[in-house]
Amino acid sequence: MDMISEVIGTVRAGNAYARRITESGSWGARYPSFAGVGFHLVLGGTGWLVLRGGESIALHPGDVVLVPYGTEHGLSHTPCALGTLPVASMGPEPPRPGPSDFEFLCGAYRLDNGKVHQFLRALPDVIAISPDYDRHPQLRSLAALLGDDVSEPRPGDEATRSALVDLTLVHALRHWQEQSGDEAWPRITDPGIAAALRAIHDAPDGRWTVQRLSEIAGMSRTTFVRRFTDLLGKPPATYLTGWRLTLGARLLRETSAPLAAIARQVGYSTEFAFANAFRREYGVSPGRFRQNMRVAAASR
Repeated sequence: MDMISEVIGTVRAGNAYARRITESGSWGARYPSFAGVGFHLVLGGTGWLVLRGGESIALHPGDVVLVPYGTEHGLSHTPCALGTLPVASMGPEPPRPGPSDFEFLCGAYRLDNGKVHQFLRALPDVIAISPDYDRHPQLRSLAALLGDDVSEPRPGDEATRSALVDLTLVHALRHWQEQSGDEAWPRITDPGIAAALRAIHDAPDGRWTVQRLSEIAGMSRTTFVRRFTDLLGKPPATYLTGWRLTLGARLLRETSAPLAAIARQVGYSTEFAFANAFRREYGVSPGRFRQNMRVAAASR
């Protein structure tokens, strides 16, 4: 099991956003910090990525800016101090008509009631990537699809937007891993731990215990807990709970299934037990979380 698939599975608990933005003349915007993961993909023109601490990085067509856990940053026509830039408007505004000096796609998963995956938090706070499009042309195709998807409202927008933002994030992370080396993004190469993870992901409603998972891994309970914690950063029982609640959050966002049905699907015997665990993890009740997601989706 690889960590890119792991983290993409967790961010789907939030709402996906994307828009195309055009700028001309003297322009600049500061993107405040937020809970989630986002990206900018440069379609045309040149500009500058502005970071905290005063550093600025030149951006060219095809470049991708990846923000793994929502760190504040800016984009501008010239190098500058981040604090001098006005706060970006994040509403669903259409791009300005006519020719532009700089054009880019902005996409994100916002996790206002969730937590950014620990492996995303282990990455640099802002990453500038220059993909090799000759070797990997898929990102160019994704940019065209996402640009078309945000050009006007259409039936099925919520499904297509999530899928395209997912794919863009996956390819951006792949390119960064390729440019940084395999050690930059951990992989679960231990076959026993990988087998236990597959079991959890394939059947989150299973009657899992640490002992049962250690048997699937082919290890003693003590060895399994130690290796699992070393590789995943948390004990097996904590990981299992987190994954069940992440899946529950996705079902609350994506479906209208009753709370009791979702509770059973993710391994809780009662709606009450699921609701209590969910509130501890996300800080709100499942019903409030679903309502918040619907309000956020309607305001995109």
